[in-house]
Amino acid sequence: MKFALAGNQNCGKTALFNALTGMRCHVGNFPGVTVEQKTGEIRGFGGYSVVDLPGIYSLRPYTQEEIVTRDYILNEKPDCIINIIDATNIERNLYLTMQLLELDVPMVLALNMMDEVRANGGTVDIEKISRELGIPAVPISAIKGEGVSELIDRAVDTAKHHVLPVRADFCASDSPCHRCIHAVMHLVQDHAEEEGLPLRFCASKLIESDSDIADKLRLDTNERELIEHCLVQLESESGLDRNAALADMRYCFIESVVACAVVKANESREHRRSVAIDKILTGKYTAIPVFLGVMMLVFWLTFNVIGAALQRLLEAGIGQLTDIVDRALTSFGLNEVIHSLIIDGIFNGVGSVLSFLPIIVTLFFFLSILEDTGYMARIAFVMDKPLRRLGLSGRSFVPMLIGFGCSVPAVMATRTVSSDRDRKMTMMLVPFMSCSAKIPIYAVFTAAFFPGHGAVVMFALYFTGIILGILMALLLKGTAFRGKPVPFVMELPNYRLPSPRSVGLLLWEKARDFLQRAFSVIFIATVVIWFLQSFDYHLNPVSDSTESMLANVGQAISVIFKPLGFGDWRFSTALISGFIAKEQVVSTLAVLIGCDASVLYTVLPSAFPSTLAACSFLVFTLLYTPCVAAVASFRREFNSRITTLGVVILQCAVAWIAAFLVYNIGGLFL
Repeated sequence: MKFALAGNQNCGKTALFNALTGMRCHVGNFPGVTVEQKTGEIRGFGGYSVVDLPGIYSLRPYTQEEIVTRDYILNEKPDCIINIIDATNIERNLYLTMQLLELDVPMVLALNMMDEVRANGGTVDIEKISRELGIPAVPISAIKGEGVSELIDRAVDTAKHHVLPVRADFCASDSPCHRCIHAVMHLVQDHAEEEGLPLRFCASKLIESDSDIADKLRLDTNERELIEHCLVQLESESGLDRNAALADMRYCFIESVVACAVVKANESREHRRSVAIDKILTGKYTAIPVFLGVMMLVFWLTFNVIGAALQRLLEAGIGQLTDIVDRALTSFGLNEVIHSLIIDGIFNGVGSVLSFLPIIVTLFFFLSILEDTGYMARIAFVMDKPLRRLGLSGRSFVPMLIGFGCSVPAVMATRTVSSDRDRKMTMMLVPFMSCSAKIPIYAVFTAAFFPGHGAVVMFALYFTGIILGILMALLLKGTAFRGKPVPFVMELPNYRLPSPRSVGLLLWEKARDFLQRAFSVIFIATVVIWFLQSFDYHLNPVSDSTESMLANVGQAISVIFKPLGFGDWRFSTALISGFIAKEQVVSTLAVLIGCDASVLYTVLPSAFPSTLAACSFLVFTLLYTPCVAAVASFRREFNSRITTLGVVILQCAVAWIAAFLVYNIGGLFL
């Protein structure tokens, strides 16, 4: 049997899913979309699976998550819905419950955080709320595991006996809403039965002007006109917009249920504490400085302390393993080509990218803590207004900020963006945020051409990336991603201590996702680069990399870079190797120029025709396609090879144009 876990955001759905499955789950995507799907087997019930549906506030098709939830229930027909609600905010949570009831699927209500309700003097009459809603209700505390076993038993029993919700109507029989709903139900009954769709749900969606449902029902023009007439009459009699009338009907019923079954809790200590903290964290003048301070601390700990230390340990481990394997293969007398493939191609190539793993895990550790405590919700709220002018929502800010550290976790972090449009647009902007892997390039070129002005050059490069990102956002907003960002609905939950189990599960998921999904693409790409760098066109191994196919490719494409001021094939070859990892641009240049990387800055001025050409090279490096690990992440999130290739081409085109303008316009003044 299949169980669907549905509820609002921040209602404890993830904690309940972990309690139901014992944190053993399969993570993938819902078919055709990038919305993440978690599926796990219920502990103690072999063959019984539960799907963690996205956190939503209603079944209106505003966002991809709402569409996914609606379509999953309608098309996959789960045996039972487990609807989890936050009992400390029961009125808002029950709005989704009323929409789920219309789907006519067996359902159990899980009243979560009942321990907090009781601790603050509140109570919920379980029998009354169950009777009023017409479905079983079970009080639980998902984090503490209280009531979870009883919830599983009730859900399994409800599914086995196919117990449908008892309640059908939620409004008075003489109300305008009642008359309108039943009139529409009468008009579309035959169509709903033919398509196998729940009748009451179809009527509500048609009142909400849901065109998808109207198309699925295959209504003719006459039927659509009759329905529109009913809706006009509803608005006339109620004095409300059709959507407002339906919402008013639902909230009136919710108020009656709460009045008879709920004794509201006093203001909790957690809420008072949250309000006091928010005066600083969401204050008009303090929100941004505090957030920048927090993220600077996170980045410092990730890229300079904890993550960097773990990365050095992993690099040392990979280096030692590489040396052991190298010596073993040498003593074995293995063929030199195979030896080079294993050491230079696999261990050195893949190992350099694998070293990103500690950075990713450490960064997501801090982000998960910020998310679980409720702080990320505040940042999305604070940043929504300025980002909305660019066609994005507040949720897009954090992924773009992470892009200054590493593009791979930044692309993965776009999953927190609620709408598919905003998510894809955010991913398109991530490469404009200069990642930390480019810092070695900036450092070498600054030392070579701008000694003593490193801070100014670094600021100029980062600022250039941000400005071009803003311009690209405005361009995308008016072309490929037309339309407005989705309505920004964000709960500001009380600040809570993060759940160690939830944090641990997230870290495991991110690490596994990086290794399983991106690793295969990285492996293939590194082997291809090794092959091109190790052989000539006659497939003979080369002792000098300047005779390799990669060098020939660099010479062939060097003509593209002549208008940018650096037509030397060595620089184009270095840019190709930078596709594997941006740090390799420096090491490749050192090899091709014929010096040690530590003294490269002393040789570069003689290799470049001018300082302006070096500036052009820096701008191109700033903006051109990110590393193969990031491209693999793009492929994973876009779920399209063509779109991913388009992103790579677009990024390279923007980089070429920007570098061209820098070199040619700068030449007018120098």
